[in-house]
Amino acid sequence: MDDESRTVSRRTLLRASASGAAVSTVGTGQVSASDSDEVQPRFDDHCPDATLEPTMGHCVEGGMDGCADEHPATVELRTAVQRSLEERYPDVAALVDAGYKPYFDTLDRDDDSYAHWINPAYIGDDAILDPERPASLLVDGESWRSIGAMFVATRDGERVDPPPVYAEDAHCSPWHYHAGLPGRFAWWYYQQVYEQNAADGDVRLPCRTPCMLHVWAVDHPESVYAHHAPPVENRDLDPADDPDLETDAEPGSDALTWETLPDDLVPDRLPDEFAALIPGL
Repeated sequence: MDDESRTVSRRTLLRASASGAAVSTVGTGQVSASDSDEVQPRFDDHCPDATLEPTMGHCVEGGMDGCADEHPATVELRTAVQRSLEERYPDVAALVDAGYKPYFDTLDRDDDSYAHWINPAYIGDDAILDPERPASLLVDGESWRSIGAMFVATRDGERVDPPPVYAEDAHCSPWHYHAGLPGRFAWWYYQQVYEQNAADGDVRLPCRTPCMLHVWAVDHPESVYAHHAPPVENRDLDPADDPDLETDAEPGSDALTWETLPDDLVPDRLPDEFAALIPGL
């Protein structure tokens, strides 16, 4: 069997397994749970504010009040992010070298226009709002280039209060969290696949995600801190150089998806497999 046939067969089997009745392991083949353990998110009534539909909220009441793209603090932060992306994290190949893992938007199956890549080491350290060590990078799906950073307010993987973006005399805290089931599931999926939480018996879906902050390096019609990605027309980027990855896909010609990544970057269990077990997803 040639390499192409092996790749197609493996990914076909991965997706076919989503229809199975139970998931016995998660992650990248390193989970220590036994084959007889069912790793499934637990659903109960311990999250009264959670919703089935996608919802988000500000981590600080009125958090966007006082935020302005032209404010010196915003300009300084965005410039630092732009410099970091240009010098350290310009494209997918650089992300892989730096330890970032493909995360995409887990259940956003119809949108290949951009993707989240996440760095477990940076989520686990003390640097929350450091442009040199962003917890997550936002990657354009067509050019395979980084277009923004997402910071996550965690230390040692645990949720903490987010730091201010502006000085104390200017109110601006554009951090947001997700309380809807899709967002909560996305964070749960990350913890199971890349932090191996199931191995420690932690399989409960969180009531909400940690606080997160987008900083877009390309122009965005809404805000530097906007939650949604900028329109495709605002991402007129030259395709990245051919990545040194074992894939026949090419930036500019092939969308960046699970299917176009080399096998060694694809987790053993994809989001759809778990979503098949969850009512409402």
